[in-house]
Amino acid sequence: MIDLRKELAPLYRPKAGRPSIVDVPSISFLMIDGTGPPEVGGEYADAIQTLYPVVYTLKFRTKEVDPEHVFSVMPLETLWRSPGGSSLAVAVRAGWTWTAMIAVPDRVRKPDVAAAKREAAGRRTLPLADRLRLERFREGRSAQVLHVGPYDRERPTIEALATFIREQDLEPAGAHHEIYLSDPNRTAPDRLRTVIRQPVRKTR
Repeated sequence: MIDLRKELAPLYRPKAGRPSIVDVPSISFLMIDGTGPPEVGGEYADAIQTLYPVVYTLKFRTKEVDPEHVFSVMPLETLWRSPGGSSLAVAVRAGWTWTAMIAVPDRVRKPDVAAAKREAAGRRTLPLADRLRLERFREGRSAQVLHVGPYDRERPTIEALATFIREQDLEPAGAHHEIYLSDPNRTAPDRLRTVIRQPVRKTR
C-alpha cells in the first residue's frame, strides 16, 4: 500500500496555530484549472465531480493489476490565484482562478489516467474530463499552518501566516494553497481541518 500522506507527513500534518517552513518536493497530481468561487453548481464543483471518480478508478485499476502498489486516495487540494494580486484573506473569491488537484503516486502515467477517464466516464458524467491532466508540480520552500474551523473563517489564520512569513524575512512567491483534510459532508464546520500553504522566497 502506498500512502503518500504518511510518506509526506510533514506536508500534510502541520499543527494548528504553529506556522512552519517546509520544502515541498515535486509531486504528481491530477489537475483541473478553472475560474470562480467554490460554490455548489459552479465550475469548482464540476472539477471535484471529475477528479474523484477518476482517482478512485485509478486506485481500483491498480489494485486489480498491481496489488502491491495500490494507493490511498489523497485529499483535495486547490491553488487559488486572486485577480490583480489582491489579498487572499478576503472572503469573496468570485474573480479568482484556481487549480483543483489530487496527489497520486509517481508510478501513475498519462496512459493510466486516460484509461481511468474512459472507464469512469462509462459509469457517470465527468463534467470537466477534457480539462483533467496529470502534471508534476514542485512548490519548493513554503510556509504553512493548519486551520481548524469553517472555510469562511480562514482569514485570521491566513493573516497570521502572512505575519510569520514577514518575520522570517520572506515574501509570497506563488499561489495560495489549501489542502482540505476533512470531508465537509461528514465533518462539523468547527472541526474542519485545512492546511494553508504559501510558497515563499527571500525578501528582495
